Amino acid sequence: MADELELLRGADPVPADGTHLADGPLDARAEEALRRLLHEDTPRRRARLLRARLLRTRLLRTRPARRGPRARLVWGLAAGVAVLAVAAGAVLGGPDTRQAVAAPRPLTVHARATPVPLKDMVALADAAATAGEPALRKGTHTQSWSLGMSDDKPPVVLPEERVVRWRADAGHTELVVATDPRRPGRPVLSDEGDTPHEVADGHVISRTTYPPMWSDVPPQATPPHTAAALRAYLTELARPQADRSTAPLRTGELLDATAELLDNWTLGARESAALVRLFAGADGLRPAGDVTDRLGRRGHAYVYDDGRVRHMLILEPRTGTVLGMEETFAVAVPEYGVKAGDVMGYSAWMR
Repeated sequence: MADELELLRGADPVPADGTHLADGPLDARAEEALRRLLHEDTPRRRARLLRARLLRTRLLRTRPARRGPRARLVWGLAAGVAVLAVAAGAVLGGPDTRQAVAAPRPLTVHARATPVPLKDMVALADAAATAGEPALRKGTHTQSWSLGMSDDKPPVVLPEERVVRWRADAGHTELVVATDPRRPGRPVLSDEGDTPHEVADGHVISRTTYPPMWSDVPPQATPPHTAAALRAYLTELARPQADRSTAPLRTGELLDATAELLDNWTLGARESAALVRLFAGADGLRPAGDVTDRLGRRGHAYVYDDGRVRHMLILEPRTGTVLGMEETFAVAVPEYGVKAGDVMGYSAWMR
């Protein structure tokens, strides 16, 4: 309970010791935090939260807990997600449950592929950025697979596709669909309505229109296109204000903040080039070879292993654009039915 209370206090748009009292106006950061609390309770974020809590309590006891904006603002939903994961087993129980909704296999690096160093990708990305096209665009198109776990049932996967489009008046729409391109036409699992059940492929989970909103803090603020400025932007995104330090951005923080950025923006060529330059300076992020991602796209894979979780970053070979990220368990968690090598989550970003 202490952890939850601490995180809720961190999410308070008007903290007791803040410059604005409870009856005063909100500053830009507080308005952004409030907007997230009100509008960003999506199934995908709830599933990510469950994974973060599992890692913190079971896998990352020796590492300081990462308290990024996503986890900090919606941490109180974790208990509900755990209940949903248990209920999913009851709803979908039977001899074929594990095969139907088990965790996807991790991506396989092509055996004969020659790893491409990140410094070479920097040169390619810089060359692709000289024309300035494609341009930066607010909004995103994402396919994701999130693993839900419980004590006595096999892991289940929530596959979703999410499209966010912004209008000229600063309002935006969000469409979330249950679909899994690995099994076209087959039913998929959804937690729509807080009751896990199978739905038809392409089932619309939600279609939401939001009124105009503005913010000058990440991730709503426009991302810069130079490496130094983008590093500062991602540091602000990765670390709560109370925990923000001048220490270099750790590789795990960089990857988490990048995922948050790409969930809000479709980067242009210049922003992608700046991001690749940051990847090239990240400790422990090493080239692994080529992979074919879950949407059938060929990419260069780069792996960061912290001993408990293996992170795979996939870059487009010609431009360095981020195609996807995968997280897999490096150690087994038997009480949740998770084996070493199981995929914890995967995101694929499209233009």
